[in-house]
Amino acid sequence: MKRSVWKNPLFLSGLMIIAVFLISSFIYSFLWDNEVRKLYYISVDNVPVESAPISPKWAFPFGTDPLGLDMLGKVIIGAKYTILASFAIGFLRVFLALPFGFLIGIYLQKYKKIFNGAVDSFHYIPMSILAYFLLYPILWEPPEGFSTTMTERFILEGLVLIFLIVPVLSAFLGNEIARVNKEEFISSAKTLGAGRFRIIIKHILPALREKIVILFGQQVMQTLIIFIHLGLLKLFLGGTEVDYQLVNDPPQSSTNEWSGLIGDTFRYLQGAPWIPLTPILSFALVMFAVALMMEGYIRAASGYSYYGQKFKKNLDTSGKPVKNNVNEADFVRVKS
Repeated sequence: MKRSVWKNPLFLSGLMIIAVFLISSFIYSFLWDNEVRKLYYISVDNVPVESAPISPKWAFPFGTDPLGLDMLGKVIIGAKYTILASFAIGFLRVFLALPFGFLIGIYLQKYKKIFNGAVDSFHYIPMSILAYFLLYPILWEPPEGFSTTMTERFILEGLVLIFLIVPVLSAFLGNEIARVNKEEFISSAKTLGAGRFRIIIKHILPALREKIVILFGQQVMQTLIIFIHLGLLKLFLGGTEVDYQLVNDPPQSSTNEWSGLIGDTFRYLQGAPWIPLTPILSFALVMFAVALMMEGYIRAASGYSYYGQKFKKNLDTSGKPVKNNVNEADFVRVKS
């Protein structure tokens, strides 16, 4: 039985987590203009007992970095850049791949095998490494400074991360659309005189709605993972600021976006683990929120559980294939 997604507790919980991050980030930037609190040392009876980096305290729940900057404030400031960029890239990947999928699955079925064979190689190429080589000239600051603005670097990075995945998504969607196009209800619609455009809008798109939502959520999480990988490789979202002086500072992110916080502080994992773990846990929490939204939407829209089906497949030792058709579409029914 279909229910409103706005009444599903899983979807609302995930949405609440994302909303708290974004609203807090915009309010913080509006009120304090991205200024971060500082705490250089803690003294007792005028005697310093701890200096930066300060371990987590009640007033600084996530501690400070080696410069005494509050890690909580830095994470809140960078939340809007990281989350909005990942959602925009995930949406545009699916949005651009969908028309190519219809073109391959309906109009160019004779060439579908050729296209699938051409994009199969992308499955074996680490996207993070490929993205690194393509983005290094864009994001790494040269000695003479950036020749592009931060907005231009955001756009160029987004375009690279989008078009690296669009061919793979197009092939996947083309296969799914071709499969749905062979179903009996599509044949019946054709017999009744429905044209291709009407079949696409009224029949194929609704049949793929849940899979498209799942695909969008997966792309958001994959984008976040690529951000982490690029951050560890010192390529930060919006550009990496490099100090070329004789005694230089480590590469830094100018926006406090989370991949930059990880890449800039990962070397402190042993001595001051709260510094890199704060953005890492923030990434994990956003991914968990996206997973909750995906699961909640699928349960509300179709009555099936996406992660329940994945868990069932992992435990299935009977040797029989798990039931998978257009109506169930990789989900297992949730008892209500």
